[in-house]
Amino acid sequence: MTPVTILVAEDDLHLRAGLVETLAAEGYRVVAAADGVAALALFASARPDLVLLDVMMPARSGYEVCREIRRHDQRVPIIMLTAKGEEVDKVVGLQLGADDYVTKPFGIHELRARIAAVLRRAGNGNAPGGATLPIPDTFTFGAAEIDRRTFQARLAGGSHPLSAREMKLLEFFVARPGSVLSRNDLLNAGWGIDYLGTTRTLDQHIVQLRKKLEPDPAAPRYLQTAHGIGYRYQP
Repeated sequence: MTPVTILVAEDDLHLRAGLVETLAAEGYRVVAAADGVAALALFASARPDLVLLDVMMPARSGYEVCREIRRHDQRVPIIMLTAKGEEVDKVVGLQLGADDYVTKPFGIHELRARIAAVLRRAGNGNAPGGATLPIPDTFTFGAAEIDRRTFQARLAGGSHPLSAREMKLLEFFVARPGSVLSRNDLLNAGWGIDYLGTTRTLDQHIVQLRKKLEPDPAAPRYLQTAHGIGYRYQP
C-alpha cells in the first residue's frame, strides 16, 4: 500500500520539524518546504495527496501558493495554517480553494483529525486511521457518467462541465446513496468545516447540479430534497 504523501510548507523551522516528525510517526510520507517557491517545486515533483500550507511564508505567500496549486489541481486537499485569527483571513483562504483552516497555536490531535477528515472527503483509501475507500475515476450518478479526471458529466444529450465544489458534493452523495444528508454535512463536505457562509450557497449549487443532471430539474428524481434537513441522492 502506497503511503499518503503530505507536503508541509512552513517557514518556522521548529514547527516544520515537529510536523514532519509527528506526521511521519502517524504513517504518512512527508516532504517539507520552508518557503512558497520551494513548496510549489515540491508540489510538482512529489505530487502530494494533501498540502499543509502556512499563510505567511517568504518568497511566495500561502495564498499565492494555494492559488497556483488550484490552477493545476482542483482536487488535492489543502489545509491552511496561520497565526492570524481574523475572519477575513479565513474567508480569503477558503475563497482561493483551501479545504480547511487551522489557526496557530493548534493541538496536534485537532490537526490529525482535520487531516483525516479532508482525506476522507477526498476519497483517499490509503490514509492512516481507516479512511473510506477511493471513489473510481468514473462513476454513475443517476443517468449521468461522472468523470473525476476531466470534471465532466456525460449524458445522452451531451456533457456538462463540473466545478470542484460540484464534484465534491457528487462524490459525497454517491458514497451514501439513499441516505438523508444534512445541509451541515454537505457544507462540510463541499466547503470544509470552517466555512463561514450560509446554506443558501449549498442550495444554489444543488440547483445548478439539478440543471445539469436531472431530466426535469423542477421535479428532481435523483437529487431529492429532505424538507427541513437537507438532501438525498436516490439512484
